[in-house]
Amino acid sequence: MVYITRRFNFSASHRVYNPSLSDEENFKIYGKCSNPNGHGHNYIMDVTVAGEVDSKTGFVMDLSELKGIVTSSIIKKVDHRNLNTDVDFMNGVLPSTENIAIKFWEQIEKKINTDKRKLHSIKIQETVNNSVEYNGKK
Repeated sequence: MVYITRRFNFSASHRVYNPSLSDEENFKIYGKCSNPNGHGHNYIMDVTVAGEVDSKTGFVMDLSELKGIVTSSIIKKVDHRNLNTDVDFMNGVLPSTENIAIKFWEQIEKKINTDKRKLHSIKIQETVNNSVEYNGKK
């Protein structure tokens, strides 16, 4: 098994806020991330695909194909957007980094997976110190 990874960058804003809780409860749980005006991040995302190397191409997957899938399915929809209000597939989802990773996975898994390769992980770095990695439902 060989693993290939492509890195993507995007900037987005969000408010981590549960509307069923009071402002005080949200601040206690999410701190400054629950700011009513939101806040933003310059995210770094690594998308990893696992598979066998094709004897004809020498690739697990052509990285330009991976770039095209991720760019059209995710990056163009989230870059310089508000994840709470501007992104259809995030509608009604509390935009924690964990939930962002899960929703991103859902956008690309079927477009990447074949008999010979599978989406292995999505890792999203929100800050220098914080990142989330999702490997799908196992």
